Amino acid sequence: MDWRNHEKLRMFLIALFFVIGIVLTVVGWKMTGKLAGLGIMCVGMVFLLAALFIYNARYNRK
Repeated sequence: MDWRNHEKLRMFLIALFFVIGIVLTVVGWKMTGKLAGLGIMCVGMVFLLAALFIYNARYNRK
């Protein structure tokens, strides 16, 4: 069974990556003027993009 068809696993991963991404982005945003804040925000954006990738992976069949 492919992970793209396992609905509960997909929803759990999407929710987990979304929450982690939002938290990291907001924490990095609050670190105004620090380079570490930019890095944390970038990691948060990677998590948000990973959640989007997991969501779209089911519909991208080749």
